[in-house]
Amino acid sequence: MTSRCTRAQSTEVVRRWAPPAIVTLAATAALTALTAAPPADAAPRQAPPEQTTEAAAPRHAGEPIMAIVSIKSQKVTIYDADGWVLRAPVSSGTKGRETPAGVFSVVEKDKDHRSSLYDDAWMPHMLRITWNGIALHGGPLPGYAASHGCVRMPFGFAAKLFDKVRIGTRVIISPSDAEPVEFSHPALFTPNSQAIAAAPARAETLAREADEATKLAQQTKNAAALAVKEAAPLTAALRKLELAKTRADAALAVAEKALAAAKTDQAKARAEDQKQKAAAKVEELQTQLDAAKANAKSKLDAAAAAQDAAKAAETKKADAAKAASEAKLALEPVSVFISRATQKLYVRRNTHKRLPDGGEVFDATIEVPVTIRNPDKPIGTHVFTAVARTNGGLRWTAVTIDSGDVAKAALDRITLPQDVLDRIAPTALPRSSLIISDEPLHRETNYRTEFVIALNDQPQGGIINRARSPDVRVARHDFGFGWGGWGFNNTPGRRWW
Repeated sequence: MTSRCTRAQSTEVVRRWAPPAIVTLAATAALTALTAAPPADAAPRQAPPEQTTEAAAPRHAGEPIMAIVSIKSQKVTIYDADGWVLRAPVSSGTKGRETPAGVFSVVEKDKDHRSSLYDDAWMPHMLRITWNGIALHGGPLPGYAASHGCVRMPFGFAAKLFDKVRIGTRVIISPSDAEPVEFSHPALFTPNSQAIAAAPARAETLAREADEATKLAQQTKNAAALAVKEAAPLTAALRKLELAKTRADAALAVAEKALAAAKTDQAKARAEDQKQKAAAKVEELQTQLDAAKANAKSKLDAAAAAQDAAKAAETKKADAAKAASEAKLALEPVSVFISRATQKLYVRRNTHKRLPDGGEVFDATIEVPVTIRNPDKPIGTHVFTAVARTNGGLRWTAVTIDSGDVAKAALDRITLPQDVLDRIAPTALPRSSLIISDEPLHRETNYRTEFVIALNDQPQGGIINRARSPDVRVARHDFGFGWGGWGFNNTPGRRWW
C-alpha cells in the first residue's frame, strides 16, 4: 500500500536512509517545491488560452500581406493572397500594459533590437508598428499575456518572418479571433488595366520633365539674378536723380511762396531771381531723369522680364514635381482610411524615402470630408484588402475586429468622393486597402506611418503608458530608448523609441 506523507516527513525519511549527498539533493528539491508553490493568499492566475503550436500551410507560401494577432487566443497568423501560411503562439501585453487592439502596419524593421527602456531587453527580429515602442518581436512565451505591450513571438518564428515582411505590411490586432474572408462590393476600387500598364512609362516621363523643369528654373533664376545685378547701378542712379528732382521741386515751391510774400520791389526782384534759378534746376534735373530712364529702360525691362520668367519657371517646376510625385505614387499600393469620428477620408502611400530613424516617409496629401449615412450609428472597424489581381480588377478580403455594422452594411453607408476615386482607383494595386472605423486616427499616426487606429473600447495600457512619438524628424545613431538623439538641426533631443 502506498503511504502519504508531508514534505517534512519525506525529507526526514531520506535523511535517515540515504547518504549525505542524496539528503542534500532531496532537501534542495523539497525547498524548491515549497518556494515554487504559490502562497495561499495569491490571486489565481487566469487560465491560459489553449496553446497554439507553430504551423505552416501545406503549400507554397507567397509574400505576406497581413498579420492578424488574436489577443484572446494568444496567436498570430500570417496571410498571403491565398490564405494563411504561418501560425504561432504569442504573448501579448499584461494587465495595465495591454497590447492595443486596432489596425497598424510595419513602420520599421530591426534585426537585433535592444531596449534601454526595459533593462536592455533583447527584442530580436523586431517589426515596429508604432514609433513609441509597440512591436512584434522574438521573445519568451510563458503561455499567457506577459509583455509590456509588444507581441512576443517564438524566436525561430520571428526570425523566419523577419525577411518575408516588408515595411507597410498590415498588422491587425484583434480582441478576439478574426480572419479575412472573400469580399466584393461596388464601392471598392476598380483599377483600369490600361492606366496600370501605362503608369511606369508615365512616371518615367514625368520624372524626366520634372528634372528638366528644375534645371530650367535654376537657369532662369540665375539669369534673373544677373539681370538685376546689371540693372542695380542704373536703379541707384535713377533714385539719386529722383531724390535731387524732389528737392529741386521743394526749392521751387519755397521760392514761389517767397515771391508771393514779397512787399517791396527789391524783395520781389530777389524772390523772382530765386524762383527762376529753382525752375531752371528742376528743368535740368527732369531732363537728366528722362534721359536716364530712357537709357535704363531696356535693362530694367529685361530684369523685370527675367524675374517674371523665374517666377513662372518655379511654378512650372512645382507643378512638374507634383505630377511626377503623383505618378510615382501611382506605382505603389494605396491605403485609405475613413473615420466616422472625424467624418474624413485619409489617403496614404509609401514614398520609400528613407529616414535616419530607420523609417520611411508616407505621402499624406489627400485628406477630405466624406459622407457617412447615419453618422451617429456605430459602423464598426473593417479592413478591406486587395490581395491579388483578377480579370475584372482586384480580389478583395474583409476583416472585421470591432462591433458595429457588418462589412457590407458599413460600405453601403459611405459615399466616396468621386475626385478622390478618380485619382487613386485607376492604378490601385494588390496590397491596397480600405479601412473603415468608428475611431479617429491615433496620435501615433504621423508622416512616418501609414495608419495607427486603436480601438477605444479595448484596453490600451501598452500604448498609453509610453511617451508620445514626436512628429518632428529625429535622426538616431542607435535603436535604444533614452537620451542623446540628434535632430536634423543638430540640436540634441530626447528619442522616444
